[in-house]
Amino acid sequence: MKPCLLYVLLLSVATACGNPPAPKPEGYLRIDLPDKHYRLFDSVAFPYRFECPVYASVAPDATSHNHEPYWLNIRLPEKATIHFSYKRIKNNFSELLDDTHNFVYRHVIKASAITETPIHNSEKKTYGMLYEISGEAASSVQFYATDSVRHFIRGALYFMEAPNYAYLAPVISYYTADIEHLIETLQWK
Repeated sequence: MKPCLLYVLLLSVATACGNPPAPKPEGYLRIDLPDKHYRLFDSVAFPYRFECPVYASVAPDATSHNHEPYWLNIRLPEKATIHFSYKRIKNNFSELLDDTHNFVYRHVIKASAITETPIHNSEKKTYGMLYEISGEAASSVQFYATDSVRHFIRGALYFMEAPNYAYLAPVISYYTADIEHLIETLQWK
């Protein structure tokens, strides 16, 4: 027998005894999130102040359909943005609450659960609700905060990519803590 043929025969026998090839499960990229540190957002032009992450950039919302002067976009790493809107209360408190409720519950079609956590800080006169939306919804965290008399803020966390709760869950949890910190440090002017 020729040595080349013997080599091919031995090689095919040795590799034929293994497991058949199987597809590998799809994986996700590793996400490295920065350490938590905060800075004060306090502009003379705004009727509120709060602490936001140092890794966030805060800018007025230039896309606001009414060019609202106190609306912000808080841009975060991992293609995330907290859209932050402000309204002055002028005999429209129940309308603002209804709008917020409608915005949150539009996600019920894709959400697997919506958890409501009340916000109550009588010292800073801040009250509201934090909504955590589980599942493949477009927005995973929303909230409103108000003093019930003059100020009303609504916020929503969005990612600039298709919802994928399994992949984004650690990032959502990380940014939810930032939103909670923002609400805890919110002060009215």
